Amino acid sequence: MPIEQRGVDTIPDEERTSGPRDLVSILLGSNLCLGVIIFGWLPPSFGLGWWASVSSIVAGTVIGTALTAPLALVSLRTATNLSTSSGAQFGVRGRLVGSVVGLLLALGYTALTVWIGGDVMVSVLGRLFGLPDDGLSYAVVYALLAAATVAGAVYGYRVLLAMSRVLALAMTALLILGVIAYAPHFTTAALPEAGGYLLGSFWPTWLLAAVAAGLSGPIAFITLLGDYTRYISPARHSSRTVLHATWLGLIAGLLVPQLFGTFTAYAARAALDYAGPLVTASPTWYLVPLLLAASAGSVGNAGLMLYSMGLDLDAILPRASRARATCTVAVVATACVFVGHYAWDAQSAMTSFVLLLTAIGTPWAVITLIGFARCRGVYDPDALQVFNRRSRGGIYWYRGGWNIQATVSWALGAFVGLLAVSLPSYEGPLLSLTGGVDCSFLLSGAVGGVAHLLLSPRRTSDPVLAGDDLAHADSGVQVARPGR
Repeated sequence: MPIEQRGVDTIPDEERTSGPRDLVSILLGSNLCLGVIIFGWLPPSFGLGWWASVSSIVAGTVIGTALTAPLALVSLRTATNLSTSSGAQFGVRGRLVGSVVGLLLALGYTALTVWIGGDVMVSVLGRLFGLPDDGLSYAVVYALLAAATVAGAVYGYRVLLAMSRVLALAMTALLILGVIAYAPHFTTAALPEAGGYLLGSFWPTWLLAAVAAGLSGPIAFITLLGDYTRYISPARHSSRTVLHATWLGLIAGLLVPQLFGTFTAYAARAALDYAGPLVTASPTWYLVPLLLAASAGSVGNAGLMLYSMGLDLDAILPRASRARATCTVAVVATACVFVGHYAWDAQSAMTSFVLLLTAIGTPWAVITLIGFARCRGVYDPDALQVFNRRSRGGIYWYRGGWNIQATVSWALGAFVGLLAVSLPSYEGPLLSLTGGVDCSFLLSGAVGGVAHLLLSPRRTSDPVLAGDDLAHADSGVQVARPGR
């Protein structure tokens, strides 16, 4: 299979041969990995019992999916990735905000996936073959996982899609075997080793779990969904079908592995660490399936994240090819893995990362969706590519390529979110107004959205699509429309 040559340029309709089933496959197959499974461990590590952990994950995932899934329709109409598409709202240079947010999200999740996958692999190989638990073992395993991940990401979308189709079936079978393997030791009681509720009482801790373990999953895809839907033709697949596929892919792809992580956390009594107790509690017959899940699953998930990172860096540096950009960010992600292994506590690092990125990314997603609703999904794909061609002008040029109002709105939302976040090592000053409950994503999204509506009101002089134009838009034909 040839290496994909497309970066963030517009995908011609004849190359947009994927469909909603492919979208479900890629969202399901790529998420059935330890990098997603470990998020199910967070609620038990916060001191919650079984039912409280399950309810927090389910509630957060459903709410996050409702907010995130409509973003898939943006790239369905623009035929490019979401950060480039956001140029319609932020300006063709201002869309760098989305590229940086997407780069940070993908970087963190890539490093996390390789980190946890490598840790489990070393532990399993230690039980099977006596591999020493030392720095050299971790270095070799991390390097092998990173190399395999780079190979898949460089080859591009088609290879990753084929890999996801296989993983969707194989990883489902491995997780079913895992339920059987860990079932004899399962308990629904809160783990006493966690030391009680992390935030001192039930509801603040439950809400933290809902955000850190549930909501963070869909939010991680705010810039990624377009990487897949840009290859779906709106002329052949309706927006409703694509939206339903996104819903199904996100809900199943996130809840199945996360709830497996919650189940195994209680079964393995994994209160303070996940990888070690998971391997220790595994029966001998499940060690090989666990090794396969840690290796193949990690490569599938990290490959997609690394692919997205390459696209975002390509969007930031148009002179770089997608393959070169992918290799560059792979080096950075691998370095983060080593730093995470030797310098960070897993629970604190994961919680801080997802809460910070959720607070920063949510207002960007809200503003992008407001723009989608205002233009009724009608974009000028050629005008979105002005920055990539290193030229000027077009209906999304605004002021020097930046929509100042949208950028300021995002900055205000992100700033308020950071002031309202509750991390293991930091508490924002606005927490006193919310009773100590982390509402950072709600406040950041609300402030960013309201600020955008106030600073960039819809002009009454803007043309409304006539019947013929609206019919073209609904059928997937992209109609140019004047900017605001």
